[in-house]
Amino acid sequence: MAHHFNAPCDQSGESCPLALASKSGQRERILHLHHTPKGEEYVNIELIPLLNAKGEQAYFVEKMESLRLTKGQPAVQKLIGRAPAFKRMLELVARVGPSEANVLLLGESGTGKELVACAVHESSLRAHSPLVVVECASLTDTLFESELFGHERGAFTGASSSKAGLVEAASGGTLFLDEVGDIPLPMQVKLLRLLENGTYRRVGSTQLRRSDVRIISATHRDLQAMVKERSFREDLYFRLSTFPIHLPSLRERSDDIPLISHALLSKLAPKRNLTVSKEALDTLQEHAFPGNVRELRNVLERSTLLCDGTVIEKEHIKQALGSILSAGTPANSEKSDEIKNLPLLELSKGQSLLQIEEEAFRVQLQAHRGTRSQLAEKLGISERSLYRKLRAFGYR
Repeated sequence: MAHHFNAPCDQSGESCPLALASKSGQRERILHLHHTPKGEEYVNIELIPLLNAKGEQAYFVEKMESLRLTKGQPAVQKLIGRAPAFKRMLELVARVGPSEANVLLLGESGTGKELVACAVHESSLRAHSPLVVVECASLTDTLFESELFGHERGAFTGASSSKAGLVEAASGGTLFLDEVGDIPLPMQVKLLRLLENGTYRRVGSTQLRRSDVRIISATHRDLQAMVKERSFREDLYFRLSTFPIHLPSLRERSDDIPLISHALLSKLAPKRNLTVSKEALDTLQEHAFPGNVRELRNVLERSTLLCDGTVIEKEHIKQALGSILSAGTPANSEKSDEIKNLPLLELSKGQSLLQIEEEAFRVQLQAHRGTRSQLAEKLGISERSLYRKLRAFGYR
């Protein structure tokens, strides 16, 4: 059987579309994990009941479609997982993919927002057209407008020729706005115009152009809090968040760590056929992973360098994680002393989440004595995200 169950799927922990459609008399759609000759894959099953002349259920029309870029088992550049939180996310991806609705991906840094954006795009009718990524956090006001909408020759110093923007590059496809919460406020109104009526102007041009793109955006920020403090437009927020999807953190799906680890190791050391011992996996699953999959990848990469054999053991993982898990060791005591000596973060009543984040970031930055790379690792974020925050909070 495709499910590898000896009993019907509704008796083995999954919902049965036939049972649901029979009971409701309506179309039902379910996401199932199927076992195929190519491995495990998630399949979107749609069942439609048909009535006979007496108005009784007589037949069912079944439609099965694989959800692209997703796997129950490891594969390169795929969304991987079986945990309930992961599956709930995929069910939303399967539902919204074929539509034209704008999608807002919400979640911590390192949870795989770009991969989810790819899954939404690949499951849409626009899959034959490009998916164009816009790194919003790295663009200034002027650069953002030029990159997104393009510019005419002579529009500004250095514009020696006309240039099409990323909106034009994504024509017929999908535009993915990564870290949309970092878009400069003056530029938000121009993005809103694009969302509301599908029009825009190149920098230096009066000609109104039309676009045919679907918008997927992503952020780790609390956009609702930013709306309240007026650093993000409310009308733009509602345009972007037609269909929000929460991406679970690695803490919410720690049962997927063995699967993800196997997939990452096949990429990090493809010729070594490395495995991870049960004790090492237990150690990984006990760790909080504030940096999510990105942090897990870093830990595993360090572990491959520490391991001389074919099996990554618990000690390799503990050493890769640092002294966090080594309670009672001198290194851990030094870490505790370092934390005790950090300046106290004093919070004022009425502070917004963004202000609290900025103050906490300032405290960590002033107390840090190592490299920027070490600071990013300490904060559980990528170096790129660190430099984004440095720019956003006025540091260089």
